[in-house]
Amino acid sequence: MSTAVATRSAKGRTKVTCDDCFFSRHCLCALELDEPCTTFRPDHPEGLRPPRQMSFMFRQERRRQTAWAFPSAQEQAALHA
Repeated sequence: MSTAVATRSAKGRTKVTCDDCFFSRHCLCALELDEPCTTFRPDHPEGLRPPRQMSFMFRQERRRQTAWAFPSAQEQAALHA
């Protein structure tokens, strides 16, 4: 999983290292690995940013036609009258 973090697509991006990590640059990392871990966060001048998350998209509600429904009160009264 960490190799997916370390290797970027062929769009010209460079390979990230632990030296680019916020935690490593601020002496907050306790790991001694040869490659970036899954908690890698890039160090920005503004500080630590939360990782991007997927946006939630609402689906369009489907109108459902019920196959069977309970009879109304008037229909039940007519059945038992």
